[in-house]
Amino acid sequence: MNNFAVQRPISLDIQILQQLFRKWSGKKPESIVSIYGSGSSRHYFRLQSGNLSAIGVFNPVEEENNAFVSFTRHFQSHHLPVPEIYAEDLRQNAYLVSDLGDSSLFSLVEKNRGNEWFSSMEIEGIYKHVLDCLIRFQVIAGRDFDYTFCYPREVFDIQSMMWDLDYFRYYFLRPARIPYDEGKLEEDFTILAQFLAQADAAYFMYRDFQSRNILLVKNNPYFIDYQGGRKGPLQYDLASLLFQAKAGLPEDFRDRMLEYYLDRISSHMKVEREEFIRYFNGFVLLRMIQVLGAYGFRGLFEGKSHFIVSIPHAIANLRWFLDNVTLSVRLPELNRVLHNITVSRAFVAPAAQQDTLTVTIQSFAYRNSIPRDLTGNGGGFVFDCRALPNPGREEKYRYFSGRDIAVREFMEEQAETEKFLEPVFQLVDHQIIAYLERKFTHLMVSFGCTGGQHRSVYCAEKLAGHVKGKFGIPVELIHTEQANWISELFY
Repeated sequence: MNNFAVQRPISLDIQILQQLFRKWSGKKPESIVSIYGSGSSRHYFRLQSGNLSAIGVFNPVEEENNAFVSFTRHFQSHHLPVPEIYAEDLRQNAYLVSDLGDSSLFSLVEKNRGNEWFSSMEIEGIYKHVLDCLIRFQVIAGRDFDYTFCYPREVFDIQSMMWDLDYFRYYFLRPARIPYDEGKLEEDFTILAQFLAQADAAYFMYRDFQSRNILLVKNNPYFIDYQGGRKGPLQYDLASLLFQAKAGLPEDFRDRMLEYYLDRISSHMKVEREEFIRYFNGFVLLRMIQVLGAYGFRGLFEGKSHFIVSIPHAIANLRWFLDNVTLSVRLPELNRVLHNITVSRAFVAPAAQQDTLTVTIQSFAYRNSIPRDLTGNGGGFVFDCRALPNPGREEKYRYFSGRDIAVREFMEEQAETEKFLEPVFQLVDHQIIAYLERKFTHLMVSFGCTGGQHRSVYCAEKLAGHVKGKFGIPVELIHTEQANWISELFY
């Protein structure tokens, strides 16, 4: 059992993935690009040679790898849309899967939010297709599923729920300084877990069934990141999808999708709708609490800003729940704590920050053009980093970015770096002071280099830290070439 995620040099991971690519394709990869993952210890790379492309994965958690490979083969036997495993070396904690691209259901939701999009037949059709697939995962593939590969637990039971609730208590409530009565809260946690444990839990539970883990290939959904799956209730995954914090699905849309799911699953099994919804509401709350715990751990505890900026979205979801849903069990202390979270001024959504200057700082590659200003202001500063020494020309830095310690140390050793950044800081500082005086709300600063990986990323990170430290105003940091979803907001 490998219970500890032991890191090893990234160059060794790349060598192993190169071997797997050659084993699969018969060719040496012409390019290997790091892809930023989520908050996990997994490393993702896109390997390409000509028109051949694959995603290489290194994960130091042996049990998760075994689960993913086993689950994938089982789902493929039921013709579910999941990645194909091209090659594997599980002794080295690495495997190669099909490249499904970067377009997710979440990116489609974000792109079209605010339109009449959710009333369109296209988006409703995609979500209905996703729900049809969910039922196939849960009921059809779940019938002959081998749960012995599940990690860290085979069943989503009371113990699993208490872990999620404690995660919320220790990684969100405590660092956010939300007061609570330890004994009373523990009592409410137990009541909630015991109530939810009464729901039928004889199905495959995906565990993280949300739109970021659903990739779209020609508008057809493919599913990833199910290695945390286990036996559990139907309601949890449905709650995860419909109440995903940052997706912000409209209430009427959620209601229609819930009714569609109930109609469809009724063709596979007998469902008492009133009882199903009674437990569904409880799992919606549990999922909201679990998400806040995860955001607290990655954001408040580990200091990762892109999780901190997600907290207001999760709290907006929670606020809606408290205003609109009544559970069939009494949880007085938990309800009091949740209410205090929703009225706290510690987490204010960026959209509510009216009359506040936000500085957007971007890195980009000149080969892909200068980023457009989407705020309507029509411009800002653009700084060309290509005259700086390029760490990308040295093999040992090739697969790192300007966010990594090795590249940062390289850049800081170069005398040209300080000479370049000092006047940039002065110019931007002058502009910020003027914008604050004139009550402007947005300033964009962009750094470009050849590939958008090393120099521009480093400079953007340095300026973001400088502005945050000196002015204490919102700073949005975007690395356009480091996977399009990498966006952070600092306060």
